[in-house]
Formats: sequence, structure tokens, C-alpha cells
Amino acid sequence: MWATGEAYEPYVGRWSRLVADRFVRETAEPGGGRWLDVGCGTGAVTRAVLDLARPAAVVGVDPSRGYVDYARRHIVDRRARFVLADATRLPFPDATASVAVSGLVLNFVPDPARAAAEMARVVVPGGRVGVYVWDYGQGGMEAIRAFWDAAVALDGEARTRDEGTRFPLCAPGPLGELLAGAGLEDVEVEEIRVPTAFADFDDYWTPFLGGQGPAPAYLSQLPGEHRAELRERLRAALPRAADGSIPLHARAWAARARRRAD
Repeated sequence: MWATGEAYEPYVGRWSRLVADRFVRETAEPGGGRWLDVGCGTGAVTRAVLDLARPAAVVGVDPSRGYVDYARRHIVDRRARFVLADATRLPFPDATASVAVSGLVLNFVPDPARAAAEMARVVVPGGRVGVYVWDYGQGGMEAIRAFWDAAVALDGEARTRDEGTRFPLCAPGPLGELLAGAGLEDVEVEEIRVPTAFADFDDYWTPFLGGQGPAPAYLSQLPGEHRAELRERLRAALPRAADGSIPLHARAWAARARRRAD
């Protein structure tokens, strides 16, 4: 589902970079330090750390070879490196990172509690752990919410594929509890809201044809006639500005905490 950087970027990547910048600005601390980007994907968070946090080093970790290869091609800063690894089994010793972060990933990790515990393990005492996820519910990631609302209206079974149904972590309470459950302290949760304006309907629709993520994967399995019906329902439902653009927004929930000092 998540394998090709070239398909991910026009679908979600262009918006994830906006959130990454906001998140890193609020997470960075004086002194730079060594950062770990868990589930680095195409490198949005790593790029933001390099640009905004003045790190000594950043290691991006992802289980997808396609994403790691994409990140290596597009981020050539000598402070950064990328490794293939699982978020629940980080290949690093205890207390070796100043900051461990994870952006838009934990919903897709089979055991997010274990991933959070691993992030807590690898940061130094007093170090920070920060995570954020899209809010797939009402008022959250509007581009994807509109897709599933239209899909469910045509096919009730689509509800089982809807991120809003599948991902209960996408809310302030569960996200904060995840970090607290990893033994972290001083947990804070905030909203990050960014504009996601599409130039026209094709700019909105075409990325869903790339097969990256639950909604595009669902779309790829539909018969042609059903797919066309869904497209036209969306075309009619989405808001339009006077210039034909589609003005939407996306909300992410971010949580930050610290490992207890020894």
C-alpha cells in the first residue's frame, strides 16, 4: 500500500510537508542533537528537521525500500542517512537519540504502543518524543473524508476501509494516552491545521489513481463504471471557489512528551 514515493507525493506528500514544518518548529530545542525519524516515508519530517532544527545528525527509518530509496535520492545532506527497519524493532541502542519523532505513521503500525515504547527507549533521559497523525474524522483530513463519504454512499461495505472508522488513534485523547503508556511524561497534544487547496478537480482526483493508501487502494479495485460514478459524485459534492479551485483543509493531531530524567 505504501511503496512508491512518486505516487505518494501528489496524494499526501505535498500536504504532509506543511504539517512537518509546523511540527518540527514546535519540537526542536536549542543544541540540535541527534534526531530519529521513525517511519520517514519520502523524507518530509527529515527534510524539516534538517532545515529548521540544526541537528548534528538525522536517521530516517522506514520498512519500505521504495520510500527509503526515494528519500536517499532526494535528501543528500551529509547529516542524514536512511535505513530499512520496523518501527516496533528499532535497530539502535538505548538512549542514543536526542529526539525521536514519527509523522503520519502510527495508524499504519500494527502495534503502535510498541512503536511508542521503542521511541521512548532510544531517546536519552530528558529527551523528547513527538508524533502526529491525520485526523480522518469529520472536520479533519477533508480531502480523504470527502472521498469516503461519497464511497460509502455508493457502497456500504466501503465503511470498513474508511480510515475514520479504522483508526481510533486519530484523536487527542488516544494519542496522548499512547505516549503516557510508553512511560513518557509532560505529555502535550495540539492541533495542526493546514490548507489543502487543489487547483481543480483533476488535481484532486488524479492522485487517488496512484494506489498509495487505503482510499486509492479501494478505488483501484472498483469496476470502471463504479469508479466513474464515484468520481462524478465527488465532482458534484466538493466545494469550488470562483476560479475553479477546491479549497479544503487538513487537521493533524500532534503529541509530544519527554523521557524521564535519570
